[in-house]
Amino acid sequence: MAKHIVVVGAGPGGLGAAMLLAKAGCTVDVFEQQPYVGGRTSGFEQDGYRFDLGPTFLMMTYILHELFQLTGRRVEDYLTLQNIDPLYRLVFHDGRAFLPTRDQGQMEAEMERLFPGSYQGYQRFLDVESRKFTRLISRLRVPYSSWKPFFNWRFLTSLPTLDAHQSLHTKLGRYFSDEDLRMAFTFQAKYLGMSPWECPGTFSMISYMEHARGIYHVMGGLHRISEAMAKVFEEDGGRLHLSTAVADILVEDGRAVGVRLTDGQVVKADDVIINADFAHAMTHLVKPEHRRKYTDQRLRRKKYSCSTFMLYLGLDRLYDVPHHNVVFAENYRRNVEEVARGHALSQDLSVYFQNASITDPSLAPAGHSALYILAPVPNNNSGISWEQEAAGYRDLVLTTLEQKAGLENLRQHIVTERMVTPKQWEQDHAVFLGATFSLAHNMGQMLVLRPHNQFEEWDHCYLVGGGTHPGSGLPTILESARISAQLILERYGQSLEPVAKASH
Repeated sequence: MAKHIVVVGAGPGGLGAAMLLAKAGCTVDVFEQQPYVGGRTSGFEQDGYRFDLGPTFLMMTYILHELFQLTGRRVEDYLTLQNIDPLYRLVFHDGRAFLPTRDQGQMEAEMERLFPGSYQGYQRFLDVESRKFTRLISRLRVPYSSWKPFFNWRFLTSLPTLDAHQSLHTKLGRYFSDEDLRMAFTFQAKYLGMSPWECPGTFSMISYMEHARGIYHVMGGLHRISEAMAKVFEEDGGRLHLSTAVADILVEDGRAVGVRLTDGQVVKADDVIINADFAHAMTHLVKPEHRRKYTDQRLRRKKYSCSTFMLYLGLDRLYDVPHHNVVFAENYRRNVEEVARGHALSQDLSVYFQNASITDPSLAPAGHSALYILAPVPNNNSGISWEQEAAGYRDLVLTTLEQKAGLENLRQHIVTERMVTPKQWEQDHAVFLGATFSLAHNMGQMLVLRPHNQFEEWDHCYLVGGGTHPGSGLPTILESARISAQLILERYGQSLEPVAKASH
């Protein structure tokens, strides 16, 4: 198909769509302002230690496998995926540690040890949520460019299982009465940058997918996924332009016709795919006269996810703790509400950290380790001065890990360090308001109410990434790539070749 497609941004959404379109015979140019691919899913090396910048594990691996199958490839020829079990270690406020596992015998023993009588609720959770997942997962592949799909009989019959009318915390309360146990199955709302008390119950699918299909580490780091996708794209003739920034999207007579680069070069195209952070793209790459719906004022009124305070530590030792770890605040609900609604930093914080070197020795020198630390914090609507707060908050995070997470004398073992604050997410990584999980996933910003894959402001423009349907998170971002690529191909009378449902 002799059509020219321009993609703005080499994140996984942009690369996924580019892969599929290049395979279909399109001429595809991907422009990325950074000297590397991946965006928030990129990685970096510092003093011999290697880190993922953002996401650290992969769920719903079948989506990645299907994406590669659509280009005639196998994931196994490009990446090594390692199943992580136990899934993670959860450290509660009283010091008890819970290690959920997919081994049902071990899981029963673990639950009965900490939460006597709870395993029956867990079995009911797996059974009910399995049926819900089966009924709803295909709905994520519908573009929702209008209200029409909502009147499809299959969608209407799925409404009772959607659980959008109740919070995730309430939904999971059907299975687990103990508050700590309920927390162990609802903290996944943080993957969307939301509170379990506000996140729609629809997203109970996330914790179900973890327990039913597992979570995976990509050997070498999750950023290897984007690098592999870029390789496939170039193998099929795609043209990847790194360190090449787009200044603005060109719009003429109600349609996107190309882009202007920061060096002044104009690149015309039949279609444009925007993979940049949605709100950042609207406010930085689109002239105000071309934005009727997404004006600056309307964008500011939308709800955005929280941000994250990040530490990446190269250590001269390896701690004997699991791959993934979450340390909960003394008062978890207050902590997440302070993050979601507050304008000050919580002093009683929850922290996630990844001790990936326990699984993947390639990330650090022998006997050393690469430690990834994330603390959810308010986005930049908070007005917090990170120039003033960063050093003190770093100390609070490290103290929390030393005292509660089994990382004794952590400070003494730091060889190299990098910090990323919400301000840096916004300024250095082009994330609007530093909201690292993009637009919030409340009911007013989901499905047809989220920016459309086929952009509604003008024709021949498509969106991929966390700011469009189906939402943030690597699997759903890859789905957005498939949806947008399919919409473009359908415009020109083509379609993606069907593939067998991956069982991974």
